[in-house]
Amino acid sequence: MSAVILILSAIVAAEVRADSLDSFLQEIEPSELAPGADAFGPVRDDVKVAPVLKNGETVAWAFLTSDFVGTTGYSGKPIYVVAAMDADAVLTGVKLVKHSEPIVLIGIPNSKMVKLTESYAGLDLKREAATGGEGHDLDIISGATVTIMVIDDSLVRGGIKVARALGLGGLSPVELGPKRELDLTKTTVEDWDTLSGDGSVRRMSVDVGQVNRAFAETGDARAIARPEAGDPGDTFIDMQMALVSVPAIGLSLLGEAEYQNLTRWLEEGENAILVLGRGAYSYKGSGYVRGGIFDRIQLIQGDNSVRFFDKQQRRLGEVAATGAPSFTELEIFKIPADSEFDPAQPFRLQLLVQRAVGAIEKTFITYDLGYKLPEHYLKPAKAPKVVEDASAEAAAKSALWKRIWKDKTVEIGVLGLMLLVLTGVFFFQFQATANARVFYWFRIGYLTVTLVFLGWYANAQLSVVNLMALAGSLRSGFTWDAFLMDPLVFIQWFAIAAALLFWGRGAYCGWLCPFGALQELLNKIARAFRVPQWTLPWGLHERLWPLKYMIFLGLFGLSMVSIPLAEQYAEVEPFKTAIILKFVRDWPFVVYALLLLLAGLFIERFYCRYLCPLGGALAIPARIRMFDWLRRYKECGSPCQTCANECPVQAIHPTGEINPNECVDCLHCQVLYQSNEKCPVVIRQLKRREKTGSAEIKIPTKAPPANHPNAKPTAS
Repeated sequence: MSAVILILSAIVAAEVRADSLDSFLQEIEPSELAPGADAFGPVRDDVKVAPVLKNGETVAWAFLTSDFVGTTGYSGKPIYVVAAMDADAVLTGVKLVKHSEPIVLIGIPNSKMVKLTESYAGLDLKREAATGGEGHDLDIISGATVTIMVIDDSLVRGGIKVARALGLGGLSPVELGPKRELDLTKTTVEDWDTLSGDGSVRRMSVDVGQVNRAFAETGDARAIARPEAGDPGDTFIDMQMALVSVPAIGLSLLGEAEYQNLTRWLEEGENAILVLGRGAYSYKGSGYVRGGIFDRIQLIQGDNSVRFFDKQQRRLGEVAATGAPSFTELEIFKIPADSEFDPAQPFRLQLLVQRAVGAIEKTFITYDLGYKLPEHYLKPAKAPKVVEDASAEAAAKSALWKRIWKDKTVEIGVLGLMLLVLTGVFFFQFQATANARVFYWFRIGYLTVTLVFLGWYANAQLSVVNLMALAGSLRSGFTWDAFLMDPLVFIQWFAIAAALLFWGRGAYCGWLCPFGALQELLNKIARAFRVPQWTLPWGLHERLWPLKYMIFLGLFGLSMVSIPLAEQYAEVEPFKTAIILKFVRDWPFVVYALLLLLAGLFIERFYCRYLCPLGGALAIPARIRMFDWLRRYKECGSPCQTCANECPVQAIHPTGEINPNECVDCLHCQVLYQSNEKCPVVIRQLKRREKTGSAEIKIPTKAPPANHPNAKPTAS
């Protein structure tokens, strides 16, 4: 009861906070954004900025980077940074206020990230606008390259947009001139010399000597001490690029068949570039192998930038254009429709060149490969169609989740097969459990796939946070788009909704939960090493059941007030630590998860039994299930206690009833139901038949044993 009171007190005391400039400013002292400032003014309606006041006078303007740029990090969520700039377009203060970056959780202190972000105070955005964002040195934290580059990109591009919108520092909105569009009727195939001569293919070549001189100019003695190997004239990288979504260029460089594959791959509004490379340095790097992101290149157009992920990349076997040289790297990269990319406007591909200066530390320089589509591919634009903003936003979201589902085709297929197999086992559970040994190894194999594929590979671990997000969405205006962004999670929730009607919560908890699978598999290993198993007294065991329901109700109530705060308390689930981050996290989280798994070595599925709020949440609607599939004899519980004693989670009452709220549908009781070695009813039937002269008769595997309500009547 005291736990409930504490949780309810937290609910009452919690403040409502959305991820908005207004809410974040409540947590920041004005002097942190501008020296001597003492107050913030109200957020403007036309531009999302707030005046920073000193003695009633505006000395700077505060803004939230995510309001102006949509760049996201490894987590797929924005990195929220509040910054302020003065009338001369110089940043006066910067605060990192919120992020969800797993890379930071993996061992990089948050204080280090905060300190680096605050170092952007003093950045002159006039200079950044004049140099295309290259007017400052980029300070990289080893191990968090992409995260820092996202923060840098958000501050620079967002700051320039704010300065232009407010006219600070003499900056004004960029005039792009008359809108141009592509002439898609041109499909003439050209050779390599023609394409490279007219600018359809652009090239950047850097030799070893140029790279060594560039690092020498940084003044970093450690970088200078490690020059690139080879002669100064050797090719460091020869990188070339073309906009192959333009029909004539695509047909020339890719060939007819590959270009048709490209058009099928691209959705409406998407474009694609072909990047070719050779030399000692790879523009791909290895970041896309570890984290799925190509961290050495980014496309920049005006104030917008695009980073490429492995799902946006395809390899090309060879260049189809006659006379093309050979390349060691040939990659096609998709530019998303929502990136605000205009193929008719100039853009550049920025290459990040890194050099190790220590065991794990690196320093960086950048090179730009500029690109402008030749005039003969363009025509004057038609008058733009008037499209409702809401309709355009909905269309963009729809296109995004459809693209994600298409990219996850293989994973969706594997999950569909798993669900199909599990459904078959449940519908034909009597046949499936007929052979105890076969079923045992089938279950071990299935749980292994759940842990390795669904958990550690696909990160499709469900969480009580999903339910809190659903409740929040229902309050604020429900849309499907947000939930369709993760197809494996969406499919599992849809399957669970159906399973609750038939089997209750056990279909997920007992078979599809990666952390539940991890607990059970570790317990099996512990039993193999003869680790003693503890059975709690029934009275204590029964009184510990409600804990998970109390935790769930507390979290759910907290989410009604503040979802971010509820997400913090939802760390009672060890799923993020053990499954999503694979134990690579700050030590308190790892210790907590390991303690739960340690308890599970002695008490099978300890966490599932007593603490899991997700299990409690699923058990509540599971009360509406329409069928009882688990077969029982009238002798079960009185006098026989075999199933109750062997139930892995003690879900069977001493009186014989199975508690569906606690049952994980492992089907072990159905194995015992047919066992001619453990079930007294089956053994008694066998002895009776032996006495009547039918010693060869064995218990049938495809029909219920005698005395079962479903058994056929025998002749008297």
